[in-house]
Amino acid sequence: MWKSLGPAMARVTPLEALRASFGALVAIALIAVFLLAPEIDTEFGLYLVAPFGASAVMVFAIPNSPLAQPWSVIVGNMLGALIGVAMCYLVPDASLRVALAVAGAAFAMAMLRALHPPAGGVAMAAALHPEEVFPLGFWFVLTPIGLGAVSLVAMAAVYARLTGRIYPFRQYEGPDRRAGNVQGVSARLGLSEGQLSAILERYRQSSNLGAADLARLIGAAQMEAAAQFAGPLTAREIMSPDPVTVAPDTPLGKVAELFQKHRFTTIPVVGADGRYMGSLHQIDLIARAARNAGALKGRFGAAMARLLGQGGATPEVAQDILRMGADGAAPETPLAALLPLMADGEVHAVPVIDAGRVVGVVSRTDLVAVLARRAALGAD
Repeated sequence: MWKSLGPAMARVTPLEALRASFGALVAIALIAVFLLAPEIDTEFGLYLVAPFGASAVMVFAIPNSPLAQPWSVIVGNMLGALIGVAMCYLVPDASLRVALAVAGAAFAMAMLRALHPPAGGVAMAAALHPEEVFPLGFWFVLTPIGLGAVSLVAMAAVYARLTGRIYPFRQYEGPDRRAGNVQGVSARLGLSEGQLSAILERYRQSSNLGAADLARLIGAAQMEAAAQFAGPLTAREIMSPDPVTVAPDTPLGKVAELFQKHRFTTIPVVGADGRYMGSLHQIDLIARAARNAGALKGRFGAAMARLLGQGGATPEVAQDILRMGADGAAPETPLAALLPLMADGEVHAVPVIDAGRVVGVVSRTDLVAVLARRAALGAD
């Protein structure tokens, strides 16, 4: 029983805590100095409100929460302000006014899928101080609340990009390499976004998680289970040795031939000294031709032919589409660390690097073979 009173959140690293707190510091400081400074004429409602502090904590400390996404932050705060101001005009009794403002804000936010806890504070702040609200009227919804919320979201998005995070986070479509291909996870699970959302609603978790979060969690659990099933194997034990490699100046026509001949989708690139430089991916070759097709009035075939040096064109080389320092693994890397790298997205093989040189490649085929052998042994 007493354990239930302890922290329910996972541990956070000091670096992550510092990242979040510094982001909140910068955002609130900039809003206070340039947008909502107390010394600005309050005729237009340009001043700070306390709930913005809570909003800042959410968008910087838990940016993946559904409650911290732009729709929730902006619409939620503005709904809280709208209902708080309305209660000032409609309900004379202070206690009842505050209670109705918070309850009304909670109902409206839930109905519009814009739940944002600090917005309850906005509604309460407005209802508690009608003497400050009346000079502004419903303009209070736009400034300071609307302007402040939009500014906070904009700064959180910029700060997330600068610090290697993702915000906004709720979009189900549009894979991002840093976050993993959510559509790929969903396809592998065999569950649509609607089905994932139905699971969340069934267990009353739709306000805490999004469909994308659930897909990632289920996918991660599957990877962990597969890794335990495979046992304590390492990259050295399952890799294909003596891999095919190319030099950075290899024409892309030759690279395409290797892709076709060996049925590869990934080829490591090594320098003149034999050291690993990065990887070529078949999807990047296709994407490069697709971009070049724009200059040829959408003719993809002609763009691909030019890319490969056909018809007398100067061919592009491996260096032109190389992913420098692409993901590699050490020989001692456990299988559990290799599975997530190839579970989603376009990475079908991971080079194994020892002392800077490519000594093997672990492909999806290698992983499937290992899991199949383990399954056969288990059946016996």
